Formats: sequence, structure tokens, C-alpha cells
Amino acid sequence: MYIHIPFCKQACHYCDFHFSTSVKKRPAMVNAILKELELRKGEIEEQVETIYFGGGTPSLLTAEELASIFKKIYVEYSVAKDAEITLEANPDDLSEEKLKTLGASPINRLSIGVQSFFEDDLKLMNRAHNEKEALRSIKTAKEFFDNISIDLIYGIPGMSNERWKENLQTAIDLGVPHISSYALTVEPRTALKSMIQKGKIAPVEEEQARQQYEIMIEMLEAAGFDNYEFSNFGKTGYFSRNNTAYWFGKPYLGIGPSAHSYDGKSRKWNINNNSLYIKAIEQGNLPMETEELSLTDRYNEYVMTRLRTKWGISVAEVESEFGKEVKDYLLNEAENLIAKGLLVQQEGRIKVSKKGKFLSDGIAADLFLVDLEQN
Repeated sequence: MYIHIPFCKQACHYCDFHFSTSVKKRPAMVNAILKELELRKGEIEEQVETIYFGGGTPSLLTAEELASIFKKIYVEYSVAKDAEITLEANPDDLSEEKLKTLGASPINRLSIGVQSFFEDDLKLMNRAHNEKEALRSIKTAKEFFDNISIDLIYGIPGMSNERWKENLQTAIDLGVPHISSYALTVEPRTALKSMIQKGKIAPVEEEQARQQYEIMIEMLEAAGFDNYEFSNFGKTGYFSRNNTAYWFGKPYLGIGPSAHSYDGKSRKWNINNNSLYIKAIEQGNLPMETEELSLTDRYNEYVMTRLRTKWGISVAEVESEFGKEVKDYLLNEAENLIAKGLLVQQEGRIKVSKKGKFLSDGIAADLFLVDLEQN
């Protein structure tokens, strides 16, 4: 289960997620989320294994608002006793009092949006916190949570490889068991895109990002982390169960404006407008669109998500799920990439090689079906 909390204190320059910097509608939004949880309780028959509060900035919710959401979830759904329950949080929200409150709630995993431990980087990205808050929030969080993940961004204009190494070493020294790290991406209709076009900020360099990705793999693996998915590094026992479920194609329910849901054969997504979402839910309507996925869609998504993981593509599973014709197509298309050293095939699985890691999305596209008859 994913719950989208669409509020932020301020807009990060690189972000294109759905959020609002006005919190006037927050009480009405929480009520709408409670109502949507009730309206959609019939969509999940099995136990809920993970709950993830994303956004936006879920750490802006009060203890009472979080408690009301948990109460509704546990009344309407069957939640596994050992469910992984994650809350995304910004360092500036994580006072000792706030962390104590979160630690007493059902939340058992904290994902802290650090992005960088350097003031210049944080200002460039327009983050709401500073370097001191980043360090303090993690040190204090460790008093209340064992399972902590932090986000870091590489490929930031002006960030040297040496500074990136310092960022990683700081994270390692802090002893967090999980790190999610992403290359800075210039999305359309963001402040970052506008500032680059106007020459206020240097453009993002792909070669710099590639070097910093390789530095990250080397440093984190040496520190005992497993690069179990392209952007995710975890110590033993601390892989994100929520993220892993996405990559393995498990069904999920998305609650809140702009949230996506998936049942294995179709995808749904809620409207990305807070006012229209609240109004529709208040009237008992679900403001969503649905897309039925063809065999081609499902195969291409399977290839894209599995190749990002250390487990890769199971050839037997492809044949079981999509048929012998698709399996033969996969093996034929993979031959050239294996010859180039970008893929490896072993023990019935096709995986991205170390050489091909930074190119995994492009490699996946080379294996996509484009002309199979739609089913």
C-alpha cells in the first residue's frame, strides 16, 4: 500500500512530483484519504505486507493525523504482523520530540531525504534543511529506529568526485543500513530546467554522473552494502521490502492524489489535483483513470524492472508468464548484448553486467517487444 501525502514546506528545484506548498487543505485531504481507504477496501484480498507514506513530505503530518490513517487501515484491511511500514521524512521535521512520537507509532522504517551533506548542494536544490539538520536528524533517529534509509543525489552541477566521496563516507560513518541514491535528473517544468536554460546553473553532465555512480558502488560495497537494485544499497536484512515488491511486479494499492495502483493486469491512477481529488472523494467517487495492460506492456515492464535488480530476468518465468515465442525473442535479442559484455546469462537468468549497469534502462529498451500483436 502506498499513501501519497501531497504537501511540502517549499518546492525543491528538481522535483516534478505532485505536491502543494499550501497546507490549508491538509485536514480535508486527510479526511479524503480516510474515505478513499474505505471506498477501496475490496480491492485487496490478501494481507498488506508493506505500507509506504510518500509525497510530498509525509513527516508534515501530525501524530493525530497519522494515528487516524493507521486506525482506518487496520479496521478496513488485513495487515501482516511483520509488515514493513515506511515514512518518508525531511531532516528539518525530525526533532527529538517528533522522532519519539513516530517511534511510538506503527512506523518501523524511516526514509530520510538528506540528498547531500553539503550546504552548497542543498541551496542549489532548494532543500528546506541544512547540513547540521541532516546530521542531527540521522543521529537522533537512530535512538528510535533501527531500520533507517537515507536518500542521496549524485551528478549535481559543481559536485566534484571528491565531494561525492565525502558524502558517501559521511553516510557510511553514520551507520545507516540502507541508502537510496539517484542521479540528478532535469525534468520538464521544473525550476532546475529553467535555471539551466537561463545559464544560471551548469547543465548536468552524464559522464560525471556515471563516474559518481561507479564510485558509489565501489565505496558502498566495500562498506558491506549490497547493490540489490540500480539505485538501492542495503546491508543484509535491510533491503526495502516495499521497493522490492514493485520490481517483482506484486500488486499494490495507491491512495491519495496522483497515486498509482496495479493489480497485475491493469494500472490505475488518481487525479493529480488536490481540490478535485477531495471533492470527488467527498461525493463518494473515485477520481481515477485505468489502463489495461497488454501482453507486450507487461513483458516490457517485467524486463525493465527485473534488469534493474541483482536477480535479473528468469528465463523460465518469462516462458511461463508470456509464452515460448516471447522467451525465444528475449534470448535472441540478448545474444548481441551478451557478446558486447553488457549482459550475462547464468543459472537460467539474464543480468546486467558490471560494465552495463549504468546503461541498464537503455539495455532493457533493446529487449522490449515492439511489434507483438496486442493481447
